[in-house]
Amino acid sequence: MKTKSGIAVHGGAGTILRSSMTTEKENLYRAGLQEALTAGWSLLREGKSSVDAVQTAVTILENNPLFNAGKGSVFNHNGKHSMDASIMEGETLNAGAVAYVSGVKNPVILARKIMDDPEFVFLSGKGAEDFAREMNLRFEDEKYFYDEYRFRQYKEALKENSVQLDHSPSIKEKKFGTVGAVALDSEGNLAAATSTGGMTNTKFGRIGDTPMIGAGTYANNKTCAVSCTGNGEFFIRAVAAYDVSALMEYKNYTLKEAGEYVVNEKLISIDGEGGLIAIDKDGNICMPFNSEGMYRASVSENSEIEISIYK
Repeated sequence: MKTKSGIAVHGGAGTILRSSMTTEKENLYRAGLQEALTAGWSLLREGKSSVDAVQTAVTILENNPLFNAGKGSVFNHNGKHSMDASIMEGETLNAGAVAYVSGVKNPVILARKIMDDPEFVFLSGKGAEDFAREMNLRFEDEKYFYDEYRFRQYKEALKENSVQLDHSPSIKEKKFGTVGAVALDSEGNLAAATSTGGMTNTKFGRIGDTPMIGAGTYANNKTCAVSCTGNGEFFIRAVAAYDVSALMEYKNYTLKEAGEYVVNEKLISIDGEGGLIAIDKDGNICMPFNSEGMYRASVSENSEIEISIYK
């Protein structure tokens, strides 16, 4: 029996207010989410795997400068771009992750190559870049990753000696710039992928939850697939993505109950802000968040296309 497939994508969470968004910019965000969602959904409808669907969706978001991943990555303290990504498939629990790489056009494709190599799960820095070259992955120069708006943020953060979260208009407002996708294919296999450009002006090689399997990304055919976006340190401490799966597996929570508990109780109890997208083995989707907004979209055989930004 064929499973009812579905897919969800996100483009980050945080202080996303209707009052500070122009209609033009909102339409661009919605179009970016729709493009990624539609590409992944088309693959699923053709009978392709959930891993291919999430990789394709995240690649499209990485190529869109509106989102803090790939081309739209923010500047770190050294004025460079350091990117993280991960991918996981639920049938075998195979996973691939990469942290602190520069120049790689699509970190999620690198994460997939790592996952497909039985020797590795997690590579970082120069070694990961060397592996990417061995895999003949595409690199881009610094001009490709340069964005004037991101550079102004970086200069402001340097001046204030602060770390800024994505494209927040002020230091008080926070946006957690991560992109991700989760999917269920017609064979009943789940997958999740997440990618980020980190935080503006971040120092000391800081790495958040995005490339950490179980914290920012998790998939298990017994339960669900999850991709997180938020204040990474808190998602790491909460082992947030895995916890959604664990609540389903060991306490028989529904996907909605597990997702809501992790985001609106567990994370809030430790001051963690953000959200997640998740899909279960029956094609149910949930997209809870405890911030002002979260760029998100979903579609399945159980539901129509939904594209949302605000609460």
